[in-house]
Amino acid sequence: MTKIFITRIIPDPGLVLIKEHFPHFDLWTPDLPPSRIELIEQSRGVDGLLCLLTDKIDGEVMDAIGPQLKVISSMSVGVDHIDIAAATARGIPVGNTPGVLTDATADQAFALMLSAARRIPEAERFLRAGKWVTWQPSLLLGADFAGATLGIVGFGRIGQAVAKRAQGFDMRVIYHDPTHGAQSVDLDTLLRESDFVSIHVPLTEKTKHLVNAKFLAKMKPNAVLVNTSRGGVLDQTALYHALKSNQIFAAALDVTDPEPLPTDSPLLELENCIIVPHLGSASKKTRDMMSLLAAQNLVAGLKGERLPHCVNPQVYE
Repeated sequence: MTKIFITRIIPDPGLVLIKEHFPHFDLWTPDLPPSRIELIEQSRGVDGLLCLLTDKIDGEVMDAIGPQLKVISSMSVGVDHIDIAAATARGIPVGNTPGVLTDATADQAFALMLSAARRIPEAERFLRAGKWVTWQPSLLLGADFAGATLGIVGFGRIGQAVAKRAQGFDMRVIYHDPTHGAQSVDLDTLLRESDFVSIHVPLTEKTKHLVNAKFLAKMKPNAVLVNTSRGGVLDQTALYHALKSNQIFAAALDVTDPEPLPTDSPLLELENCIIVPHLGSASKKTRDMMSLLAAQNLVAGLKGERLPHCVNPQVYE
């Protein structure tokens, strides 16, 4: 009998599809993800693994599961939690869920950008604290969008979708893509000219802490930084000092390192920093589609078919 382990409850479309082909599977039901030891114990001997970005799948885990492992399917676009080289060396195809979360994540980036620029969370806290006593000409002034320059770092599907939304606000858009070498301007020019900087790069050795003290020092003092990519792309200590000293105007983060962000993080002390719990793809339609794509990858791998969305296609060569 085919053995499957799914590391968390996923939306129904994916589970229904898996049940149609493989009625019996093990499902991790607690709210918190399995620990490394639990992950290894639960997945030992399985033919297929469906995981989330919270599950670190390296060569040691793959070897503990066993040589019968046919497929690893992740319900995510990013796969930095999986050792792709190790999977490829073992002939294991790895699937992801690209495309379907592009619009939802671009919407989230813009929502964060608007919220930070117009100080929405800060203003709501101000009101709830009973501090709003009268209308004032200089109360909680924010940044304008019309005519502002948006610099996009990483110009893949999501970066391009953000650029499309910026057109509706009459923004000037410039971009730099360190992953693919594409650019309309170099990075220094982007940081020097941008009123808003939105990050959309995958987490790799090249992009880890791409947003560091030097990066932030080159931004305008009135600039807003938004990160909806991966937490490791940003040096959070450097960001704290830049925000605390008003070196930049504000920041809004959908992702942190680690996740969840510890409640004693100094970033949470700052009024000019918005942080939300990794909600970029958090719309029902998007998560349903991600679940379905992850299931399709899993089923295809278990049947010995090519994964519809494979991040290491060289395993088929």
